[in-house]
Amino acid sequence: MRITMIGSGYVGLVSGACFADFGHDVICVDKDDAKIAALEAGRMPIFEPGLEQLVAVNAAAGRLTFTTDLASAVAGADAIFIAVGTPSRRGDGHADLSYVFAATEEIAAAVTGPTVVVTKSTVPVGTGDRVEAILREARPDMAIAVVSNPEFLREGAAIGDFKRPDRIVIGTEDETAKDVMRGVYRPLYLNESPILFVSRRTSELIKYAANAFLATKITFINEIADLCEAVGADVQDVSRGIGLDNRIGKKFLHAGPGYGGSCFPKDTLALLKTAEDYQSPVHIVEAVVKVNDSRKRAMGRKVIAALIGEGGDEPRGKTVALLGLTFKPNTDDMRDAPSLAIATALADAGVRVRAFDPEGMDAAKAMMPDLTYCRDAYEAAEGADAVVIVTEWDAFRALDFARLKAVVAAPVLVDLRNVYNRAAIEAAGFAYTAVGR
Repeated sequence: MRITMIGSGYVGLVSGACFADFGHDVICVDKDDAKIAALEAGRMPIFEPGLEQLVAVNAAAGRLTFTTDLASAVAGADAIFIAVGTPSRRGDGHADLSYVFAATEEIAAAVTGPTVVVTKSTVPVGTGDRVEAILREARPDMAIAVVSNPEFLREGAAIGDFKRPDRIVIGTEDETAKDVMRGVYRPLYLNESPILFVSRRTSELIKYAANAFLATKITFINEIADLCEAVGADVQDVSRGIGLDNRIGKKFLHAGPGYGGSCFPKDTLALLKTAEDYQSPVHIVEAVVKVNDSRKRAMGRKVIAALIGEGGDEPRGKTVALLGLTFKPNTDDMRDAPSLAIATALADAGVRVRAFDPEGMDAAKAMMPDLTYCRDAYEAAEGADAVVIVTEWDAFRALDFARLKAVVAAPVLVDLRNVYNRAAIEAAGFAYTAVGR
């Protein structure tokens, strides 16, 4: 099939490359000339494990091409996916749909025959109705079906998620559109990936409901971690104990500094705005958002407490090494990363920050220019009064503590991801602070 992907960011590029790997002919479109030139030269605009090789293989095979010319890319396409950004709008937190509607207008002007327009971007309930209205108004002569097909990709594991999905949600009641979407996803039938056909509005809400529920699990276990610290329990054992209940499950029950990234923060806010618009409040999600925001700032205070110790020394003038800056490992995404709030809290207390991240430092420098950026974990730890693990990259799971102790000013480890065993770290001569343990 001939597929056009409007938007060559995270979702568009991963989806386009995977569709091409299935054997479809895919054209990825973007308005950014520099991005398209880089993609044609084999340079990725994002870090995602395996993506560079996947793009290279399919581009070399002629199944994946890139362009800034939307009109030529849309002409004759069997399916046109809209995968542009929907960032949180300033002021009310609602999803900014201007890019979606602008792409729709351009599609309407360029289509040459019957096609299916698919919203892959995360959009609030009712967005597909507006997309359909724009297309019908501009092209009443053309049979264009509008479908919702939300993505469920985890950054750092996106290719595997796309090729081996838990489910494929398709929102349409148009039989022709259903046939087209079955053709698009036919290669996944071999994996027995379930395809769930629902109404378009139901599909749009599924995406937000799923992310809000996962955000709730993260926030729940973080609050339980605080309770564990207060009563002398171990949150890791609590997580195992409740996670073995099949009704609950063990995923997303890892205590830490709070969620961030491109999805959970903006999607929970957008869901709250939708609920407000329809006068159907979701108080649990309201609490999740508030607790998560507070959580990140609290982690900054936790680091300061470990830094000054029981004596309560003044933190001003001390140095902290932050290991990991991105919101999760295996990505270069800094959006709403806990490190941003933690670094701000440290700076406000007069603490100097040295930092290292395997992939996220370019993005971090633009957002936190006052930090000192280092080549590796050991350079970051030089002269530090505390070493803080913020993101659980594999590179930080087996640190050489003898080497680390030789360069730090004080052997203090603050493990905000519970990567290490307390006994082993204390045996290495470090004071150890974890989360909920």
